[in-house]
Amino acid sequence: MEEKKADCVCGGIGPEISSILRKLGPSDEVLSHFRSARVEVLKGIRQMIDERIENLSKTTEKGTRVVID
Repeated sequence: MEEKKADCVCGGIGPEISSILRKLGPSDEVLSHFRSARVEVLKGIRQMIDERIENLSKTTEKGTRVVID
């Protein structure tokens, strides 16, 4: 039987390497915590932007008057 040659550079070992790396990486529970933390950071940034918009909207002065001769 003829050996099937892979078309990729890794010679078909890529899936095996990926499997090993997944086993060495963080667990799904750890990844879930990181995902939640990322969402919370983005919510914090959104809140800061909302507060800045609110403060800028309260300003009654729209510009500076300049007298032209």
